[in-house]
Amino acid sequence: MSFLLNEEQRQLSDSAIEFLMAQSPLSLQRHLRDSQSELGFELSLWQQVVDLGWPAAVFPESQGGLAVGYKGLGSIFEAMGRSLAALPLLSSVVLCGELVLRAGNPSQQARWLPSLMDGSQRMALAMDEQGRHNPEKTKTMASRVGDGWVLNGEKWFVMDGMGAPWLVVYAQTDDPSDDQTHDRSGLFLVDTTLAGVRLMPTRLADSRNYARLQLSGVQISDDMRLAGTHCQPRQALDAALDRGRICLAAEGLGLLQEAFARTNAYLKERVQFDVPIGSFQALQHRMARLYTELEMLQSCVRAALVALDSEVPDVAVLASLAKARASDLCEKLMNEAIQLHGGIGVTDEFDLGLIVKRARVLQHLLGDGVFHRNRYASLKGF
Repeated sequence: MSFLLNEEQRQLSDSAIEFLMAQSPLSLQRHLRDSQSELGFELSLWQQVVDLGWPAAVFPESQGGLAVGYKGLGSIFEAMGRSLAALPLLSSVVLCGELVLRAGNPSQQARWLPSLMDGSQRMALAMDEQGRHNPEKTKTMASRVGDGWVLNGEKWFVMDGMGAPWLVVYAQTDDPSDDQTHDRSGLFLVDTTLAGVRLMPTRLADSRNYARLQLSGVQISDDMRLAGTHCQPRQALDAALDRGRICLAAEGLGLLQEAFARTNAYLKERVQFDVPIGSFQALQHRMARLYTELEMLQSCVRAALVALDSEVPDVAVLASLAKARASDLCEKLMNEAIQLHGGIGVTDEFDLGLIVKRARVLQHLLGDGVFHRNRYASLKGF
């Protein structure tokens, strides 16, 4: 099992870095923040990404996908981390697309997957209901009424929720037939224009698109429940979340590599006592430790991506390992980067500040280091 990219994946990685550095530089992220863009990304850039085929990368060829694999998609997320590119690739494709693929029946897959891959439709996952990520604590209720459902509840931090035409809502159900599967939960497709659906923008430090969702007596038909028979809702959610966590870890890896490179360059340029401060042994030791931790994170991310493509049984363990290390290093390396830059590192005019803000949010998305260390221990039987 090789962690190295093959020729096709390496070309995809190189082209992704080149494209995003040219079309989505850090100056674009600054513009999106300063203009308080509700979408949090450029629709024209998203269309270019769709034309490149990135949303179809991991879907099977039987569904019209490219079957490039997650190791290839992971290299795209690394490139996104380097340029801070804001795209709904994680929310619409990795999370919601995977849920439709795993939990949807054939007719639902035929209806939604092509539109997700060609960019004509976008979705967002509405799952968490508190300040910290915890899928198990879900109070949103889907009540069976006649031949449909009524949804009531509230969701926080819906990634790319503003402007998304459809939501995938995770909820508990009161349908007695669910007792047969011992999974009284469901995944529901909700049109954001329906009566009782209210989306409110939530701004976090990275100025991306997040929403708070309120559902009050929202009525949907039975065919809007993802109703595949080969995978239960909670199993499908866990599988989709693990793919999202690994992609976030890959994005974090790219972001941290960029911060490390900028800090290393600064140490060679900043002169004190007539010599570059990078010549001071104490600072060299700090950078060396960060470099080794970056290498370990890269190994964890690559192992997790390979596990996804190989469909090995320990994907969940590797996902939590990669996300825990990425979350912890997002805090440690960025703190070091700020200290090594000095006061300039926290000024708004300096691009490192944008990287720090994204790292702070990425650290907590889909579970922080504490969550994933606990989950890792639980999965290992401790």
